[in-house]
Amino acid sequence: MRQSLSKGAIWVLGMGLMFGLVSAIKAQEKFPFRDTSLSDSARIQDLLGRLTLDEKVQLMSDHPKIPRIGIAFSGQVEGLHGLALGGPGGWGGRGRQPVPTTTFPQEKGLGATWDPELLKKIGSLEGNEARYYYQNPVFDRGGVVVRAPNADLSRDPRWGRTEESMGEDPYLVGTMTVAFAQGLQGPDPKHWQAASLMKHFLANENEDGRTHTSSDFDERLFREYYSVPFRMGFEEGGSRAVMAAYNSWNGTPMMIHPVLKDVMIKEWGNDGLICTDGGALGLLISSHKRFPDKEQGSAAAVKAGINHFLDVYKPDLTKALKDSLLTEADMDAALKNLLTVYLKLGEMDPEGVDPYAKIGVETGGQLPPWERENSKELARQATDESIVLLKNDGNTLPLDKTKLKTIAVIGPWIDQVLQDWYSGTWPYSVTILDGIREAAGRNAKVIFADGSNLEEAASLAKKVDVAIVVVGNHPECNAGWDQCPTPSNGKEDVDRKTIVLEQEELVKRVFAANPKTIEVLRSSFPYAIAWSQQNVPAIVHITHNSQEEGHGLADVLFGDYSPAGRLTQTWPTGDDQLQPILDYNLLDGETYLYSKKKPLYPFGFGLSYTTFDYKSLAPSASNMNADGSVQVHIKVKNTGKRASDEVVQMYVQHVGSAVTRPQLELKGFKRVRIEAGAEKDVAMELKARDLAYWDAPGHVWRVEKEKVRVLAGGSSDKLPVQTVVDVTGAKDYKP
Repeated sequence: MRQSLSKGAIWVLGMGLMFGLVSAIKAQEKFPFRDTSLSDSARIQDLLGRLTLDEKVQLMSDHPKIPRIGIAFSGQVEGLHGLALGGPGGWGGRGRQPVPTTTFPQEKGLGATWDPELLKKIGSLEGNEARYYYQNPVFDRGGVVVRAPNADLSRDPRWGRTEESMGEDPYLVGTMTVAFAQGLQGPDPKHWQAASLMKHFLANENEDGRTHTSSDFDERLFREYYSVPFRMGFEEGGSRAVMAAYNSWNGTPMMIHPVLKDVMIKEWGNDGLICTDGGALGLLISSHKRFPDKEQGSAAAVKAGINHFLDVYKPDLTKALKDSLLTEADMDAALKNLLTVYLKLGEMDPEGVDPYAKIGVETGGQLPPWERENSKELARQATDESIVLLKNDGNTLPLDKTKLKTIAVIGPWIDQVLQDWYSGTWPYSVTILDGIREAAGRNAKVIFADGSNLEEAASLAKKVDVAIVVVGNHPECNAGWDQCPTPSNGKEDVDRKTIVLEQEELVKRVFAANPKTIEVLRSSFPYAIAWSQQNVPAIVHITHNSQEEGHGLADVLFGDYSPAGRLTQTWPTGDDQLQPILDYNLLDGETYLYSKKKPLYPFGFGLSYTTFDYKSLAPSASNMNADGSVQVHIKVKNTGKRASDEVVQMYVQHVGSAVTRPQLELKGFKRVRIEAGAEKDVAMELKARDLAYWDAPGHVWRVEKEKVRVLAGGSSDKLPVQTVVDVTGAKDYKP
């Protein structure tokens, strides 16, 4: 029989349910794992002791929930260059509308800023937006475990995911990684705003065959090159989360590699989250053919240190436990580390303890972060700082808008800001065409064409005072997954087949019609544009994705901002300067560290609208002992007529080392503002320990007694000041 309840009965029932819920919450708050007066380890141990074996399996999933004890932990979100809750990858969630987030240039562009303080601010804003969406009851989405930054090194420009790397140099990428992680996580020593999950460990630098290929190199290159940004992220940045790569290292898949425990956990202190890449457990069987089934694969992964699966894993892991391939003690050892992350995020705290818990909940009438003026300004600053001036003959740039009557903007997608797979959905976007129109004002007429018709493009260029031709790649290849019809394009799962720019033919036709042509290379990776460098008077490089793309480019073109971006990767003259893409042995001649070929543009290169004179380089002492350091003072004068940033770069060379060393190594850099005519003393610390090499037989870092040449300048190929520092003793350091 169907019965109806009176309003009074409904009220009593409702109050009873509410009372029961409040009582349950209060009971949960009495659990010792929620007692902040206890040690972290005691709280984690208490929670583990309350979980069933099935619940422990559940805990290794994304956004795990254990309702009976009030547990609901964060899921993971993408955030390489802004929080992604939408975009081409559909990161907003299946069946859910994308939501806006502040969107910055690709990581390649963020690296080109050479500005760690800027990266820290970007990370901080991204972490704040992650909290806002996760905690705001109106949205209730996303998470605060952010997959960022990418600490991989862009060893080869053909790598399809070069756009995701901040550069080829381990010290540069490591320094920027530290800043990004610190910004995301925040300054509180006990709580994080968001967790920084670095990816992809390790040597994930080819896309074709990435699910089964092996990146092969010796232990010394592991220590001195490929692992450096990750180690710095853990030791200096405080990150306690990482994603294992699809590929193998020396024949062993990374998600089961002993290095996870032996080095990452035991040496670098990553007592945190180690997750698989998406679907990697299945690939361990189908592509690597390491095990006959996922039952054995999942058991091996947990024993290796994996404690989070981005895969279908529960039935297999449950069976592995039932069949004694894995013990509950193995599970507890892995989960203890995972729970450290959730504890740091305040998700095991009672109400009122986590200092970030009010973000998005108590807004106080404030605009959401992505609508605030300071967020828009930060996106514009990042775009300005990311732009690299590659050529500027005859002071073609900046453009004088008072003398221009007509401007042609020519090229594909000039009326779109193109996004890559890891982009979010911006609150607004400024296209290149709109940015130029706005900056040119009413005095100049701006006409445009997409460049698909070369005759039309040339005809248009002939009619105007200046032609701006925009060329480069489409970050999604303008095609479906695993498809890149244009050989010089690449993306996730597709490596580039050439670095020669097909669209250079459009540049040639425009330049032939109008010698006052400016080339804007909007690209995710280096291109071999030798003809352009030889002929076109001005070339500017900008990466994709920023919501302020058009404003940033116009700021530079019209002189409202003096460019100071620097290349983070060597740009070869052509394909013939490249090694086989699977040759991970840098000593064969890759990167500025070991290549002896003259590139088109060197590592660290970038021009300005002013000039700088490096006056002197002086260390605080002419020698240091093996555990000491010196302060290096570099005097730089702005000898031009306008204020500008300069990226001061410090390199070392080893004189007479017992082992093969890089021909040049970055060991310090600072982006500094110098007023016109002013001189600045830029100080950097050089530590003897940072000069060590890895001695594999002794399993130690070895500082040699040696002479070290210290050089400084504005690019790796222009280091006008130098000195020699004596390291007066030798010392071995255990890792």
